[in-house]
Amino acid sequence: MSSPLMLLSLPMPKNRRSCIAHQLFDQIPQPDLISYNTLISAYADRGETEAAFCLFQGIREVGLDFDGFTLSGVITACCADVSLIRQLHSLAVSGGFDSFASVNNALLTYYSKNGFLDEAKQVFYGMGQIRDEVSWNSMIVAYGQHGEGSKALQVFQEMVHMGFNVDMFTLASVLTAFTCVEDLPGGMQFHAKLTKTGFHQNSHVGSGLIDLYSKCAGGMSDCKKVFEEILVPDLVLWNTMISGFSQDEDFSEDALDCFRQMQHVGYCPDDCSFVCVISACSSLSSPSPGKQIHALAIKSDIPSNRISVNNGLVSMYSKCGNLQDARRLFDRMPEHNTVSVNSMIAGYARHGIGIESLSLFQHMLEEGIFPTSITFISVLCACAHTGKVEEGRRYFTMMKEKFGIEPEAEHYSCMIDLLGRAGKLSEAERIIDIMPFSPSTIEWASLLGACRMHGNMELAVKAANQILQLDPSNAAPYVTLSNMYSCAGRWEEAATIKRLMRDRGVKKKPGCSWIEVNKRVHVFVAEDCLHPMIKEIHEYLEEMSEKMKRAGYVPDVRWDFVKDDEVEMLEKVRRLGHHSEKLAVAFGLLSTRDGVPILVVKNLRICGDCHNAIKFISAIAGREITVRDAHRFHCFNEGAMLMRGLLVI
Repeated sequence: MSSPLMLLSLPMPKNRRSCIAHQLFDQIPQPDLISYNTLISAYADRGETEAAFCLFQGIREVGLDFDGFTLSGVITACCADVSLIRQLHSLAVSGGFDSFASVNNALLTYYSKNGFLDEAKQVFYGMGQIRDEVSWNSMIVAYGQHGEGSKALQVFQEMVHMGFNVDMFTLASVLTAFTCVEDLPGGMQFHAKLTKTGFHQNSHVGSGLIDLYSKCAGGMSDCKKVFEEILVPDLVLWNTMISGFSQDEDFSEDALDCFRQMQHVGYCPDDCSFVCVISACSSLSSPSPGKQIHALAIKSDIPSNRISVNNGLVSMYSKCGNLQDARRLFDRMPEHNTVSVNSMIAGYARHGIGIESLSLFQHMLEEGIFPTSITFISVLCACAHTGKVEEGRRYFTMMKEKFGIEPEAEHYSCMIDLLGRAGKLSEAERIIDIMPFSPSTIEWASLLGACRMHGNMELAVKAANQILQLDPSNAAPYVTLSNMYSCAGRWEEAATIKRLMRDRGVKKKPGCSWIEVNKRVHVFVAEDCLHPMIKEIHEYLEEMSEKMKRAGYVPDVRWDFVKDDEVEMLEKVRRLGHHSEKLAVAFGLLSTRDGVPILVVKNLRICGDCHNAIKFISAIAGREITVRDAHRFHCFNEGAMLMRGLLVI
């Protein structure tokens, strides 16, 4: 009979190998410790903690004495449960297995990867002369991940001085240290040394270089050069390239292309591949590529319950405007972790469905899933969009007092937005004054947006000036002030702002909207005349305009920021009717079947008139219409914003 050890050496997918190996293992009348250890190791490779621990328990139940290899396998199988690791650590010490290099290395690797620097140091410096290359590499990584790059390099130099072999894993660990402390110059110097020794052509080292340049250089051109020099790219290297592309929205299409090239050369994507490419799909604002990747993940050898992949899919669907599929997938997941719930809470908050977001947060607390700083950003955002000022204050206080989470800039920005939307501008400004760090353009922009909403010109000028001091080329404060002056009929001040903007060479980002129909993206700008269906679109909008007026719609000409005596009222109305989001919505309604939801994406904030008009269009056309602007989703259905449990008419 074939043993699990023999079977695991065969070239087949890991999940299938471990499944068949366990079937054969169950057929062995009296499996020995080697068989147990081999199968535990297989489950450890896949991060299947529960299966590995069942086998570990089985060893003890049948009366076998486990050894150091057993313990190292079980420790490796632990993904995140530090309390369990500490119990195993105690068991290793009490059983005398702390003299095994494999056990210490497994502990050291866990502690270094999961952020427990003190525990990692305790293991490393307690190992004495039994340290090997794995021990040194893990310690270098541990220091690097804690921002102690100099300590990481010191350990590396000590390792070299003591005569240990420096291999690709060592060099990759050093590169990780440079990346963690964002030391690009040091990393580039190290790259030069690698080139002299030929290690730059190694796939494992290349992954470290690509990670360094993608995270610290702000571009992918150097990453492409590194990739082209690798002699035999492996799956890890491909994943690193996909990850690098996915971190920048401008390279999302490149991430998809890289994913397809990887498959074309014969590599089967693993869970890391899927997580990275799904992240890229989240930035495309179109659900089609993400749905294709989802289907591929289902057909692949990746287990359907792999939580990291499912978490990415939940986030992707919500970011692409498909909140129903996000929740459907979330509800079907066999287990949730903090990331899962964070993704769903953020999805609801992003769509303005604050009630569901806060309800899910409460459920999270009841289930004993501890929130993170990211959780509270979404929760505070949900409070802002639903006007729950007191709840927002309570959650902001709860962060530190109950969970020990120090508020960061994003949390303060959310509080400024919350208070500003509620008209509490003085309190919002006071938040900026008491922040424990210097405010950035984000905080001042939140206050400026609130001033625009409530017409506070004096404070708006102050906020705009603060933004321009930090970022002189930022067009937003100029545009906001000019629009506010125009709305107030203060045309001379509006003209002065526009002239100042022109003299300083600051250009407003042109607005555009796009929609995907039949897997093709159609882009529109205001007053568009180039689209092949523009005549039909204009005719449709004229017919719709008459129906809207009969239903009570009145064009809000305040959103056409041109002086009244320069443009006639009818021209203002006509110009409003040709805003890019209205053109995209009309095209979508003309080009899709009745009942099919419409998703339009705009690169800037949707204007107030378009927001109101699309609400009427949704009711008249009987369609669900979603507009994703630069800030959030605006979901309309039968004339109302989709706010489950809270309809805003």
